[in-house]
Amino acid sequence: MRRPMMAGDEATVTAADIARMVGVGRAAVSNWRKRYEDFPTPVGGTATSPTFSLKAVEEWLLHQGKVEEVPLRERAWQQIRNAADDLHLGAVVAEATELLLGQGKRRLVAAPAWRLLQELAEEQGSAEAARFLLDRYADVHSRRLFETPPEIAQFMARLAGPDVRSVLDPACGLGTLLTTIRHLDHAYGQEADDTVARLARTRLTLAGIEGSVGTGDSLRGDSWPDLIVDAVLCHPPFNERNWGYDELASDPRWAYGLPPKAESELAWVQHALSHLKPGGIAVLLMPAVAANRRSGRRIRSNLLRQGTLQAVIGLPSRMGVGTGLPLHLWVLRKPADGDPVPSHVLMAEAEPEAFGEIADRWREFRSAPGQRAEHAGPVRAVPIIELMDENVDLTPGRHVSAEDQAPAQQFPAVREQLLQRLERLTTMVPDAVPAPAKTMPSVDLAEMERAGAIKVFSSGRFDISGSGDPVITDQDLFSGTTPQSRTQPDDRVVIEPGDVVVAARAGEFAVRVVTEKGIVLGPRLTLLRPDPQRIDAYFLAGFLRATSTGPGSGSQSSISRFDPRRVLVPRMPIEEQRRYGEAFRKVFAFEDELRNLDIAGRATAAAIVKGFGTGELSPPSG
Repeated sequence: MRRPMMAGDEATVTAADIARMVGVGRAAVSNWRKRYEDFPTPVGGTATSPTFSLKAVEEWLLHQGKVEEVPLRERAWQQIRNAADDLHLGAVVAEATELLLGQGKRRLVAAPAWRLLQELAEEQGSAEAARFLLDRYADVHSRRLFETPPEIAQFMARLAGPDVRSVLDPACGLGTLLTTIRHLDHAYGQEADDTVARLARTRLTLAGIEGSVGTGDSLRGDSWPDLIVDAVLCHPPFNERNWGYDELASDPRWAYGLPPKAESELAWVQHALSHLKPGGIAVLLMPAVAANRRSGRRIRSNLLRQGTLQAVIGLPSRMGVGTGLPLHLWVLRKPADGDPVPSHVLMAEAEPEAFGEIADRWREFRSAPGQRAEHAGPVRAVPIIELMDENVDLTPGRHVSAEDQAPAQQFPAVREQLLQRLERLTTMVPDAVPAPAKTMPSVDLAEMERAGAIKVFSSGRFDISGSGDPVITDQDLFSGTTPQSRTQPDDRVVIEPGDVVVAARAGEFAVRVVTEKGIVLGPRLTLLRPDPQRIDAYFLAGFLRATSTGPGSGSQSSISRFDPRRVLVPRMPIEEQRRYGEAFRKVFAFEDELRNLDIAGRATAAAIVKGFGTGELSPPSG
């Protein structure tokens, strides 16, 4: 049944909002605007990001039969979103959720929005309506909030242990980590942004957890200076330059050394330890570079010498929060009087499907820290003495090798896993249909740039500073690895998802469609930013690769002096581009899997050779 329009309904929506309302992609909304002359005209926004009357859009959707009814929750959300700009939206959402829970007075939430929210609460319950607003706000502001993914949050809670009764998150955001452990006596949080802190309090209430959330910068103004808890779970802000280095130089929290100015993460580690009871556990989500930066080696060394840092667990780069960069979990235990100093540190590389197993290995390791992890899987108890060199490199991948991952008695299971990956690879082999050779109409990138279909950026030559934001290099492109280096982003090109990055060297191109956010374009690289409505990114990347592999691709010198504007690509309609683009995407995925299998296969071969040499493995009889 069509829901009647309400007086004062003057909200506006973007194309992305319309797509979410109807459950389609943004491309479908763009197509409707082109195909239907009666599609509502913009009432605001910009030429590239117009806004439309919510009332007019709803009526058009109903008239065209695109929906039978715009969901009540979507109508309520659009009214809430139109009550303030993006910077102040959080305050409106916070007030709305508090009102739904019977708290506070209505000041920012407009009457039409409040009527719809009350109707939604009657239909689904006040708690469910409040959860919807929190989840939608987190979704809209995901690039700014950088919330911890649920699977990582659950893993962190398991590592903290089953006996935790009090927990602190000193950089709690919307309270994701605080609500992960449900059997708490009390949860404590702190958040620099007052609005986000209010939302975190609401989330604790909705989860039925007794909790308190302070407001302010935890490093400069701790809301809980005398608090001691069983566990600290924290996903601190990464790479903060202005964390308080100068004014906090003599702070008593720095028991393991003054954190370097460029290593704010080590300040958060020691802040967490200062709130733990003896024997308490802290689990922090850390950028992988914190494991090997030279400036932090003294503190890493002290954490190891005193037996405080007890595990480092590598996470897949695809799970990177907001950036796609590699992440680690650091598990620390505050030493208690009389504790023996551990002789080993647990190192692991963890895929999500192995989180449970690695949590079990961690519990076993805690009960016997010096015992070698004799289980299949990428886990090893590393002697601390092995790490105490000039670099104090705690990167798990450097210490967990194939021999450690596959003890001899578990080798048949590891071999079976490799066979399964090989079988999966056969399903990834791209398909293609033979066709007569033909010359396709082409257009050079210079013409595409003049037409506004692409933008071209070049980074020139510059030195990578070693601190700052992640930077992709030509080595990353040619090796197929994720960015490991960092540099200051000042005056640098920052890559956007969907950009095509190109490196050129003797006779070949390396091309990648970047899907991560917040990465800096490295030295001597070229970036192509296609208009997705006119140029498919994978189509562009694929034919750039073809330029360097086909006949007449050029000499070494001509490729080294790569001029992207001279490259020719076929002239095709966008639908045909996308067909080619999807095929190229599958080819690139196949190449990535081949690369990973090559590494796994070599490691397995090394394990067999070592097993034969030690007598732990033998050839099959017969």
